[in-house]
Amino acid sequence: MLKESILLKILKVGIYAVALVPLIIFSQFLSPFHFGKVIVFRSIVELMLVFYVMLVLLDRAYLPKFNKLVWSFLAFTLAFTLTTLTSSQVAQSFWGTLERMGGLWTFWHYFVFFIILISTFKRKEEWLSLFRFMAIVGVLSALYGFGQKTSSTFFVGGQGRARIFGTIGNAALFAGYQISIVFMSLALFFRKAISDKERWIYGSATVICAIAVMMTAVRGSILALVAGVLVYTSLYFVITKAKLAKRALMGLATLVVAFIVLAGVLRSTGVINSGYWDRVTNFSPKNFTVQTRIWAWTAGFEGWKESPKTMLVGWGPENFNIPFSKYFNPKFYTGPGSETLFDRAHNMFVEVLVTMGLVGFVAYVFMFFVALKSLRHIIKRRDEYLYIAIGLVALVVAYIIHNAFIFDTSANFITFFSLFGFIYFMFNDERADAKNNASRSIVRKGLAGSSGAALFILVLILIFRTNISPAMANYATTRAMVMSSDGNFKNTVEKYKEAVTYNVPIKYEIRNKFVQYVLEFTTANPSDQLVIDALKLAISEEEKNADNFPIDYLPKLYLSRLHVMLGRGDLESPYNDEALRYSLEALELAPKFVRTYYEVAQGYLNKKDNANAMKYLEEAVKLNPEVGISYWYLGMLKYDMGFKAEGARLVWEAITKGFSPGELDYVKLSQIYLRESNYASLAYAYEGIIKINETKEKRDLISEANYHATLAAVYQKMGNIDEAVAQAHLAAQYNPELLSAAQSFVRGMGRQW
Repeated sequence: MLKESILLKILKVGIYAVALVPLIIFSQFLSPFHFGKVIVFRSIVELMLVFYVMLVLLDRAYLPKFNKLVWSFLAFTLAFTLTTLTSSQVAQSFWGTLERMGGLWTFWHYFVFFIILISTFKRKEEWLSLFRFMAIVGVLSALYGFGQKTSSTFFVGGQGRARIFGTIGNAALFAGYQISIVFMSLALFFRKAISDKERWIYGSATVICAIAVMMTAVRGSILALVAGVLVYTSLYFVITKAKLAKRALMGLATLVVAFIVLAGVLRSTGVINSGYWDRVTNFSPKNFTVQTRIWAWTAGFEGWKESPKTMLVGWGPENFNIPFSKYFNPKFYTGPGSETLFDRAHNMFVEVLVTMGLVGFVAYVFMFFVALKSLRHIIKRRDEYLYIAIGLVALVVAYIIHNAFIFDTSANFITFFSLFGFIYFMFNDERADAKNNASRSIVRKGLAGSSGAALFILVLILIFRTNISPAMANYATTRAMVMSSDGNFKNTVEKYKEAVTYNVPIKYEIRNKFVQYVLEFTTANPSDQLVIDALKLAISEEEKNADNFPIDYLPKLYLSRLHVMLGRGDLESPYNDEALRYSLEALELAPKFVRTYYEVAQGYLNKKDNANAMKYLEEAVKLNPEVGISYWYLGMLKYDMGFKAEGARLVWEAITKGFSPGELDYVKLSQIYLRESNYASLAYAYEGIIKINETKEKRDLISEANYHATLAAVYQKMGNIDEAVAQAHLAAQYNPELLSAAQSFVRGMGRQW
C-alpha cells in the first residue's frame, strides 16, 4: 500500500509531466502538433486520477474546497456535458475530431487535472516552482519556433518559415500559448521577495515569448499582447502610484498611437517593403482573411438563431462545421484549394454560443467574470499576491481578446487552467500543508489499496482503448500515406484497410483520407479491377461515415464522387444514379456550397443529360460570379453542346477571372480557338502548354519543338514576325529534324536565318 507522501509525490510528478505537454510533437502522425499532446495528456491525467482517488480515500482533507472559481469551471464543464447530450451529432461532440482532439471526453480531463492540481498544491512555493518550470517550457517552445526560421530539418514545419508556430502547429494557437507565458512571467517577475535566479528566468521568458508572439504576425494576438501590457501598466500605476509605471504607461500609449499613425500613413506609400509590415498593418475589413472570419461568424449566427433549441443549447460541441456548411457563404470558394471547411469559428465566444447555445455561452463568460472578480478581491487585500494578481488580470484580458480571434487547444487550456488554479489558491490563501489524519488513514488503508488496484486496471484498459488504439490507427494511416508516395497502390490500400479496422472514434477522418487517396489515384490512372475494387471498398467505408454523421454533407460529397468514377463511360450505370442521389442530398445539407453543384453536374454528364448539367453549372456561376473554374466547366459544356461562340467566350472569361488551365485544358483551348481562328487566344494556349512542359522533370523536347513550330505559325498569322522567327529557332533547336522546314519558314517571311 502506497503511503500518503508517496501518492503526493506521484501526483506532483504527474503535474510536472502535464506541464511538458506543450512541447510534445508526434511528427509521424496525422495532426502531429495536437494529436500527441492530447493522447499523452489524457493518459497522464487518467493515471493521476487513480492515485488521487487513493489519496482521498486515505485523507478527505485532499478534497478541494469549492468556491466560485471551482463552481464556475464545473458549471462550464456541465454545460459542455448537457450540450453534448443534446447535440446534433453526439459522437462528434463527445469524442471530438482527429484534427483538434477536443470533445467532452477530453474536456473532462482538464477539469479533473484542475481538481487534482488545487488539491495537491497547498503551498505557495509549490506553485512558484511549477510556474518556473512552465516558463522554461514556454521558452523552449519559443526557441523551437525561432528554429523554424532556419533551414534545419530538425524543426518540424520549419525550413525558413515566414510565420513561426513553435511546438503548437498553428501561428495563432502558438501565439495564444505564448501570451499566457508572457503575462504569467510578467506577473511573477515584479512580485516582492524574488531571487535573482527567478527574476532572470521570468524576465527572459517575458521577453523571448513576447518576441515569439510578434514573429507569428497574428494581428489579433499582437493586439491582445499590446492590450494586456497596457492593462498591466495602467493597473500598476493606479494601484501603486509609481512614477516609473506612469512613465512606462505614457511611453507605451505614445508608441501605440505612433504605430497606428505610421501604419495608416506608410502602408500605401510602399516606403517599407516588408511582408511582415504589410500583414500586421492591414486592418482593412476588405482583407480576405478578415472577410472569411466575418463570413464564418455570420454563418454561425445564422445557425444559432435557427430554432429555440439551437439558441438554448446550440448544435453541440465540435459541430460548428454543420451550421457553417448549412449557411455557407459562396464567397469562400475562390477555386480549387480554397479553405471551405471551418470546423471552428475562429472566435471562442462565437464558437461556444453556436455549439453550446446560451447555456454554454453564459457559463463560459462566467468563468472569466469570476476569475476577474477573484483577482479584484486579491488586489484589494494588498498582500504578498498584489503584483501577481495585477499581472493575472492583464493575462485574463489578453486571453479574452486573443480568443475573440481564435480558439483553444490543449496547450492553451493546460496553461490557462493551471493559472486558474493559482487564482483559486491565492483567493483561499491556504498556506498550511494538508494534515495527515492517522485515524482516517488507518480506517481506509485496505479500501484505498483495493480500490486503487481495481481502478488502475480499469484505467489501463481505458488508456489502451481511448489513447493507444487511436494512436495505432493514426500511425497506420500515415504509413499508408508514406506508401502512397512510392506508387504502390495495392499495398497502400491494404494499409488503409488495416487503419480502418481499428474500432476508434477517429475513423471518420481515416476513412476520408482513404477515399481521398483512392480518388486521386483513380483520376490519374486508368481503371482496372484493382482500382474498381478499391473504389467499392472506399464506398463501403464512406457509407459508414454517412450513416454515423447524417447531417454532415462531406461524406455524401465523397460518395457522389466515388460513384461518378465507377459510372464513367456507361450512361446506363446505376452508379450514376447513386452519384446523383448523394450529391443532391449533400446539396440539401449545404445549399450554397459551390463544389457540390459541380458534382451534381458531373452525375448528369455521366448520364449524357447535358441540359441538367448545364443548369447546375449555371447555378454555380450565379452563387459566386468571381470563380473562374465555374465559367470553365460551363463554357466547355456549352461548346460541346454546339453553343460555340458562347462556350468560347465563357472559357476565356474563366481565364480572366484567374482560372489556371492544366496541360489538357490548354490543349482543349487550342482546339477551340483554332476552330474559331482566334489567333491571339490560340497563342495564349500554346504559350501555356510550353510553359507547363518547361517545368516538367522529364521534358519531351520533340513535342515541345512541335509546340514552338505551331506557335511560330500562329504568330505569323497575327503579323508578329519577330516572335514567329524566335519560335522557329526554338523549334529547330529542340528538334534538329525541323531545321530545314524552320529555315524555309523564316525565309518565306523575308527574314535571314
